[in-house]
This record gives sequence, structure tokens and C-alpha cells, in this order.
Amino acid sequence: MPKKELTTDFQELFSAIDELEREYKIEREYIYSVLESALLTAYKQVRGIRDKNLSNVKVSIDPEKGDVKIFEYKKVVENVKDKRNEISVEDARKIDKRYQIGDIVAIEVPISDFSRKAAMTVRQTVIGKIREKKRNIIFEDYSAKIDNIVTGVIQRIDKKNVIVEIEGGKVEAILPMEEQIPGEEYKPGTMMKFYLVDVRIPPKEKEPIVYLSRTHPNLIKRLMENEVPEIQEGIIEIKGIAREAGSRSKVAVYSNSLKVDPVGACIGEKGIRIQNVLRHLGSEKIDIVKWSNDIGEFIKNALSPAEVVHIDLNLVEKKAFVLVPNDQLSLAIGKGGQNARLAAKLTGWKIDIKGK
Repeated sequence: MPKKELTTDFQELFSAIDELEREYKIEREYIYSVLESALLTAYKQVRGIRDKNLSNVKVSIDPEKGDVKIFEYKKVVENVKDKRNEISVEDARKIDKRYQIGDIVAIEVPISDFSRKAAMTVRQTVIGKIREKKRNIIFEDYSAKIDNIVTGVIQRIDKKNVIVEIEGGKVEAILPMEEQIPGEEYKPGTMMKFYLVDVRIPPKEKEPIVYLSRTHPNLIKRLMENEVPEIQEGIIEIKGIAREAGSRSKVAVYSNSLKVDPVGACIGEKGIRIQNVLRHLGSEKIDIVKWSNDIGEFIKNALSPAEVVHIDLNLVEKKAFVLVPNDQLSLAIGKGGQNARLAAKLTGWKIDIKGK
């Protein structure tokens, strides 16, 4: 490969270093070391060298000029016995008449001497190592964000999966069909909040795959943490979430302070806090209920907005027999049994509801 062509590749690499360092935290020193290693490998290929010892060969990198050079350092001797490490005094003085026996001569190896194959090896090695580093950095960064919220922009639908651009285009993530809210539209260009479920590097994939969810109960948990300072401060705890994504959820909350009403704090003045959560969830509704270590009380709260008249508990079978006014029976059970179903899921008890 001509020297000019290879040098241009180096210039392109150097011009990309700032972006690689800024966007992916790939240190420029790492890129220089990869380039140096690749050039030394190509040098060995050109020279037909098999052993690992290249102590007399150095790579000079000048990123400001976009310049890369390779030098062989040879000792000036009267009679050459080791061509790799020695140069005759006659040949040394052809370079500079001042050389004396015992001096070290730096001899530039023109990169234009590299075969096309060797030059391609340099390019592929550098690109491969940078991709590997980028992949590992992305994997580590997003592994640390598992169980948290990320903001993304819908890109396209691919085989029923929604492809989402997150972190300003740095990564494309997948919202699998089973993690999508039923009936929710995913139009390209729409910005949404997602729960980050997992990050994996499948065997045949070059890049990590980030998996998102819109249905996970912890999406609600993280949204509430962002909106309710008392949760962040540990005054209020979220004890449990029962969710039927896109329709309705129940969230059990508890206050560690007698001065703070957990339900009121989560709803906020004029409902502003819960509304800020709901605006990220489409048409889904959320019931905030007070948690209690008295299971009977907790079940009553979980069945709200219905009023419970009486409750009997079977502690062995973890089953509750609940009586409500006849005019509230349908409210207690809910449309399609949803209210009772969510209350049972939230409390972990079977609930049998009858009217009185």
C-alpha cells in the first residue's frame, strides 16, 4: 500500500480520537498503544521475523501532524554479525559521516515498504481493537444502569421488537414484544422512559444488546422515586407493586415518620406528583395504598377504593374472606376481576369477596 494512502488512514484515526475519547471514554493512550502493537506486528510480517523480541524497533506517533514512523535502532560495528541489530560503520556513514563504532543509528522503515496485506492487517487490527474496547465500555456502562430508567427515542419496528435509540444515539436498544405495553403505540421519533432490564453480548453479535421494558413494575418504582423526594430520602418506602401494564397498578407505600402521610406524599398537592408519573405511562392508572404489617388492614387498603365491612383470615392457607356492601361488590372485584386480582398480587393472599 502506498505510504500516502496509509498515512491518510492514520489521519482519519487521529481525527476520530477526540470523539472516541469523549463519547466512549476510550483513552487516546490506549489507541496509540494498539496502533503501535499493530505496526510492530506488520513490521515482523514484512521482515519475516518470528520471535517476539523487537527491542531494537520503535514506533513514533505524532498525532498533531498525523504522522506515524517506524525506526530500527542498530549498533555501529566494524564487522556485522547480527543484521537485525547491527550496521557496518561504512553503511552508517552513508547516513551521517559522523557515526563512530559503538554509536546507535536510527533507521526509518518506510511504511510504503509494507505490503498491501501488511497494511490491511494494521488497519483491521486497530479497528478491531477499538471496536472491542468500545463494546466492553458500553457493556460495563449499561450493566451499571440495569434496574434504572433510561430515556430513549423510538427508531423503528423490527420483527415485532421496537428498536430504541438511547443516550443520544450512542446505543440502540431493544424493547421486546413481551415487554411492550398492550395497545401502546411506538411511533418513530417518540421519546419515552424505559426500564433497563439487561445487557448481553450474544456470541455472534459485535455490539452489546441492551434490553428495555415498559411493563416492568420497577418502571413505576423508579418514576416515583424521581418524583417523590421522601422516597429518595428514605422517609417513605415502596413495599410492593402489582401491575397490569397499560391498565392499572397498585403501589403499597409505608412511612417511617408519623408526621408524613405516605399516600398523600406520593399523590402530591393537587395530584401533581402522581400525574408526573402517569404522564410516562399512557392511559395506565395507579392506586396508591397504605402498607401495613397487619395483613387484615393491608388487604382492606389494597381493595380500595371499595369499602371493606368485615374480613376473616385463614393464616394456614393465606386466604382472606372479605365482606363488602352489596352496592360496592362490583367496585371491590373490579372490571374483569382486576381490582381483586391486583389486591391479591400486592398482598400475596388469596381473596374471596362477597357482598353483604
